Amino acid sequence: MLIAFFALVILTGTSIIMGIYSFGSLNLDLVIQAPHLPQPGETLMGSQFQTLSGGKGANQAVAAARLGATTRLVGRVGSDDFGRQLLESLQGAGVDVAGVTVDDQMHTGLALITVATGGATPGENQIVLAAGSNGRVGQGEVDYLAHALGSDPGAHWLLVQLEVPLGSVVAAATVAKGRGATVILDPAPVPVAGGAALESLWPWVDILTPNEGEAQGLLGRSWQGPQEALAAAQALGDRTGIGTIIITRGSQGIVCVRGSQTWILDPFPVQTVDTTAAGDAFNGGLAVALGEGQPWDEALRWAMAAGALATTQRGAQDALPDRSAVERLLRG
Repeated sequence: MLIAFFALVILTGTSIIMGIYSFGSLNLDLVIQAPHLPQPGETLMGSQFQTLSGGKGANQAVAAARLGATTRLVGRVGSDDFGRQLLESLQGAGVDVAGVTVDDQMHTGLALITVATGGATPGENQIVLAAGSNGRVGQGEVDYLAHALGSDPGAHWLLVQLEVPLGSVVAAATVAKGRGATVILDPAPVPVAGGAALESLWPWVDILTPNEGEAQGLLGRSWQGPQEALAAAQALGDRTGIGTIIITRGSQGIVCVRGSQTWILDPFPVQTVDTTAAGDAFNGGLAVALGEGQPWDEALRWAMAAGALATTQRGAQDALPDRSAVERLLRG
């Protein structure tokens, strides 16, 4: 049975009803620390090894749940120990997993992650994915999302990414828009064909949140500095027709274009040890802040604080901050 749900958030005395949904991947992350990111053909002696819960769909759901939102995840895992581990972890974080299909014909998605402990970019990572059951997310999950959205009386926010089949992402975004939801797309990983491969998705997206490398892949060019990044965000908005473009720039902060409004925001000063889930924390934080009715300038800072805190711990979901930590960082 599908159970309608809503979150009641109290913000400065105002009650706002919202439901945050994430439609996307679940992975078990196999993480090894290395002195630096390996070059082609290079063999490195690593150090600590961990198995951690991940996948951008799951990460963004956990990010929103940790920040106080009632959150539902729609996706797929295999009927293996990895899948059971992921579902238990999500439930422990307060995420509704009734929309996660258990697939007995395909293994759970896996991510091989190398995290640099030194070199020129400590905390940076390289990731290789084996889609597994994520590659079979399809009409069943879209139908579940449609029913859940239709049963939910609140305002809806849908987080989508590109670690499940593009056709399913387009269908999910189309369904969500048809039911009045705001759709936030984290375009990762960018298709080999770049932005041209995503033309069927652009009309259904309200907010686009690439990191700088992803934005360069979508536009097919590079740039330097915040002003050029802002011009790139404007160009990306013109090319896609999406009303709000946010380019996250890691240790350089963010730029945002929303209609005639623009922002160039500096990052929070934190000690970075692992950037694995920073973008997921940002997207979950953005959905929560906007769902609570925060003004755009405050919502951007709120999301940036969540993303910054995620870099101060190792791993993906284990590194995602709770609401009190974000509020402490914002207070300075």
